[in-house]
Amino acid sequence: MNTILFTILIGAGATATMDLWGIVRAKLFGIPALNFALVGRWLGHMLEGKFRHDSIAAAKRVRGESLIGWSAHYLIGIGFAAILIGLFGEGWIQNPTLLPALFVGVATVVAPFFIMQPGMGAGIAASRTPNPNGAKVQSLVNHSVFGLGLYVSGIVAAAILRY
Repeated sequence: MNTILFTILIGAGATATMDLWGIVRAKLFGIPALNFALVGRWLGHMLEGKFRHDSIAAAKRVRGESLIGWSAHYLIGIGFAAILIGLFGEGWIQNPTLLPALFVGVATVVAPFFIMQPGMGAGIAASRTPNPNGAKVQSLVNHSVFGLGLYVSGIVAAAILRY
């Protein structure tokens, strides 16, 4: 079994699941999808030594910020899948179960709450946004969907492995 290949498949699949949820959420509820160009802008400014912004939207654009943001989004998702497999073992790939995937998915909300949102100017757990509680709920829902995506992608990986 190639654990690295399956980790990439599971992480990318879970991230794509979260992205599909973003599209559905926008269509059904009018909640805009996340703008990963802003993530790319934030990461691009890190190369210049600037890690925190008052408002990442007001910060100077970075060349290739959309590509940087989307690439980081998927690489982070793959990294979170690696944490899942690291915590619950390679056997999880052969026999995925829902609770470990949901646990990791929900736990990953720590990253935006305490790293990304403060760094981009939204404050800890979106405390500086117009609707902090709504933003927290959206983050929690998104990361729960990511956890569900880990599970579904794990089932696909297990089926490929059996094939």
